[in-house]
Amino acid sequence: MSDQAGMDVFDDDHLHEECGVFGVFHPGEDVANLTYFGLYSLQHRGQESAGIAVSDGREIRIRKEMGLVSQVFDQETIDGLKGNIAIGHTRYSTTGSARLLNAQPISVEHPTIGPVVIAHNGNLVNATKLRDELTAKGFDFETTSDTEVLGALIAQTAAGTLEQALAEALPRVEGAYCLMFLTKDSLVAARDPLGIRPLCLGRFGDVDAPGGTGYVMASETCALDVVGATFICEIEPGEIVTVDATGMRSTKIQRTSAHRAMCSFEFIYFARPDSVMMGQSLYESRRHMGRELAREAPADADIVITLPDSGTPAAIGYAEEAALPFAEGMIKSRYITRTFIQPTQRLREAGIRLKFNPMRHVLEGRRVVLVDDSIVRGTTSRRIIDELRRAGASEVHMRIASPPIAWPCFMGIDIASRRELIAAGHTEREIGAMLGADSLRYLSLSGLRRAMGQPDGNGFCFACFTGSYPVDVPAQLEMDKLALEIPVAVSS
Repeated sequence: MSDQAGMDVFDDDHLHEECGVFGVFHPGEDVANLTYFGLYSLQHRGQESAGIAVSDGREIRIRKEMGLVSQVFDQETIDGLKGNIAIGHTRYSTTGSARLLNAQPISVEHPTIGPVVIAHNGNLVNATKLRDELTAKGFDFETTSDTEVLGALIAQTAAGTLEQALAEALPRVEGAYCLMFLTKDSLVAARDPLGIRPLCLGRFGDVDAPGGTGYVMASETCALDVVGATFICEIEPGEIVTVDATGMRSTKIQRTSAHRAMCSFEFIYFARPDSVMMGQSLYESRRHMGRELAREAPADADIVITLPDSGTPAAIGYAEEAALPFAEGMIKSRYITRTFIQPTQRLREAGIRLKFNPMRHVLEGRRVVLVDDSIVRGTTSRRIIDELRRAGASEVHMRIASPPIAWPCFMGIDIASRRELIAAGHTEREIGAMLGADSLRYLSLSGLRRAMGQPDGNGFCFACFTGSYPVDVPAQLEMDKLALEIPVAVSS
């Protein structure tokens, strides 16, 4: 985000996450506390708002607010959420503004099923078209989120069960979605047919015992680890999984495409390094990205450092392959979440040092390789390089463990225009000069594919690098993630 936007300067060189979803069906257990800890482990996926919905079989209670999980919930709040089924959500907005009315989970009323509560990770590329159609049919929208569009589709079906409603509604939806649904007596999850966003299934107790003791579904395996659940499998693209008193069952969404397109940035940056996706440790995948980068782009240097913490596995891999020492060149404050742009250059520089403080005794007189996972706009990278030089680094060679991001994403990542992307209009050499680096190199797309264990690239979306999207993207999405704001405001 630009300085003029008045937003968080420290996430400027990284893509913003999407959302995290979590659901649990566990009779006899305190599911609200389990959901709290599950959401806490998914906090990296969204920091704007958090919410939990719980059912006791008779009533559904929802609590959601703007802020981090720890700010929204305290023990008294959790104690008031009684029940044995729950879903939770952490949000970073990609459609709809960052306001409480767009916080999730949201609830819609189905004439047969009753209340259906929804939590969504992803982005629907045909949301505007569907919303206009539903508005014409008389649906009164209360939010500006594409999730409510999906809820309206479900509410207008004549189905007798949620699985039937989803079978009717989801084939009309285009884009990325991992969905968690709560009814009074069931937990349901669904993943889009391309598998763009991750979703996994776990179980409490003995996974080999019939019936089991409870199930949990989450965006990442790290959330299963935190609540003590055993990983069973990834929910497949196009799969709907339902858990209720009769057990667990699975159905399929009608698919128009046989291929899958997992977002490659889940492997590069979004997901926690202690998570596992597509059978691979993300820590090891990122370390392999660093090793590939060292082979492709060696540098005459003394030490390898990282921009903590996102580039650390890749930096370790780079150092291993280059036979250079890995050192902590900067210390990151663990107690900073958001620090907003200050009105003067001096205060902006102080803000950078508040979060990333260079280690002069490590850097002074050294030729440094600085490894990071990606560059989006370049503002923070330039300031970090300035700080490294001010701390005494004699040379700074920047190495990026992914290809140049040159195209916007419409599948749940907050980049709506090429104008935001430094690599969209500049060469590698030009970007290095703009950042003040002695040299700059990116990992090639073929190197990224090798590091991800998919040399042919099958199964992944690389659209932000190539401009080749897995679904048709309406041209108007170039404009604004707030495209749903004005029509709702007019009708209110």
